[in-house]
Amino acid sequence: MSRVKPKKPSLCTCELLTKDIISKSISVLREIVSSCYGPSGRLKQLHNGVGGSVCTTSSSSSLFSNLSVIHPILKILTTSVQNHVSRFSDCGLFTAILCFNLVEHFQRLNLSAATVIKISKHLLSLCIDYLNSEICGCRISVDFSNLKTLLCLVQSILTSKPACLLNKKEADHISTLILKAFLLTIPEKATDHAILGKSIIIPLKDEKVMDSTVLPGIVIEMPEVQLIKYPIKKLPSDALKVALFCISMSGDLSDPGEGTLVISYGVSLESAILDQLLNLGNRLINDHVNVVVCQKVIHPALKQYLHQHHIITVDRVGISLMEPLGEMTGAQPIGSLNFISPTSYGYVKDLCTVNFGSKHYFHLIPNDSTVCSLLLCNRNETSWNELKLACQTAQHVLQLTIREPLALLGGGCTETHLASFLRNKVASVPESILKVNDCTETEYKIVADAFCNALQSVACSLEHDKGKILIDRKYGHFWSIQPDFPSNVKWQDLVLKCGCGLFGNQEDLNWCFLQGIHSFSLQNASIQQVTNSTDHLTLDCFTAKLHGLQVAVETASLILDLSYIIEDKN
Repeated sequence: MSRVKPKKPSLCTCELLTKDIISKSISVLREIVSSCYGPSGRLKQLHNGVGGSVCTTSSSSSLFSNLSVIHPILKILTTSVQNHVSRFSDCGLFTAILCFNLVEHFQRLNLSAATVIKISKHLLSLCIDYLNSEICGCRISVDFSNLKTLLCLVQSILTSKPACLLNKKEADHISTLILKAFLLTIPEKATDHAILGKSIIIPLKDEKVMDSTVLPGIVIEMPEVQLIKYPIKKLPSDALKVALFCISMSGDLSDPGEGTLVISYGVSLESAILDQLLNLGNRLINDHVNVVVCQKVIHPALKQYLHQHHIITVDRVGISLMEPLGEMTGAQPIGSLNFISPTSYGYVKDLCTVNFGSKHYFHLIPNDSTVCSLLLCNRNETSWNELKLACQTAQHVLQLTIREPLALLGGGCTETHLASFLRNKVASVPESILKVNDCTETEYKIVADAFCNALQSVACSLEHDKGKILIDRKYGHFWSIQPDFPSNVKWQDLVLKCGCGLFGNQEDLNWCFLQGIHSFSLQNASIQQVTNSTDHLTLDCFTAKLHGLQVAVETASLILDLSYIIEDKN
């Protein structure tokens, strides 16, 4: 029997967004996500109800992949965020929090969903046009001849992940290594269509963070202590010839499937396979191969035979290293034990063994390659996993920044500045805009106010200790002060730096509380001059945040536009 009970008809639920349970579900998940946001975000410990691994994180990728949501509305939102993170790695929490806030703020409006969607899409286009314009006051250019801005970008990513457990010295050290590894992946003779190399992260858990380092080439862990006790005979070109195998060299037979394996009487299968492996070894010896690297396992007898002829063997490297090994050495993976093309071999400059902690590694040193290894250390497995994720995000962000050398101000300043820009922009709405969006000026301003409040709510999510949020009327930047400040003190004596670190309290910027702020004229002219003299800035990836803004608005519009959800619960 395929079913114990008869199949029930699909359940059709109407106007889900009008029910309190949906608002409550959105509110609960918004609180969970918002509390993870920023350098002082609260960590979440995720595990299932029947045991298994426990994940401690504040990263959007780990949070949404380990968090199980049931309601279809939440599934739409989390899927949108996960798709964004899979493409851009960064700004996942920003996207989710903004989407949550847009849905909640738009739901409170006594306007039709169609009107809200039309106006919000127009507001989105205003934001995108402004962020892409030269007059944008929350965008800076990234100069690759000056590594300072790139370093700020990487540091901003690392410091936003408290589960990494890094102090300032450690964060600066890891940031420098990430940037160094990234620069090693850029070809020296880069063209307009240059292909970046690869930076491989090697795990070193339960070690000091400051012991992390970057090495050119590829570092492969030795499964057992296999010290090089004999000299390696190099080629006349002072290089080592490498053979790269992508098949098993252990002598095992592949599964014949539904076929039949026929063995002649009196033939020893084990001896025949071993003879085949030794013939392969003779071919490698005659071709003057110095290093044999295998994705899978090498038979012990073949290993010993090759070692006797001073050939280094490295096996069990795994499929993840095959592509960078081929790129670095120029070798083509060999998929046969019987035939080897002379053009399949590659070359490395040298090979040596290195020790890190209690582990031993082979270090393949390239002649001229864009492949490097980042040996990443941290105190325990939980913090290492989070640090690895942050490093991968930083590497991806740097790659995105090469394509579009721009960055947005972080620390909540882009959100408050963008909201201030919109409030100023919609103070007077042209009649043509109202006609295109089929709305009145009052409706347009109501939706714009909700849109700006949602942006400001994202910035406010950075404050987790009940501090008071301020905004300056000159640049529209985000400022935070202690909750129990004395009433007779000037704002200038309470603030230190804005969220992104661009402005300090040296001048009177006319601060006020963020709540209830109205439109005011922004000044953007001096931003580039100020960034040149600032020690440290909190920055966000321009490409990732711009796409996150689009995803948040479009997903919120999709949720508002839903009338029916047909769910088959069989």
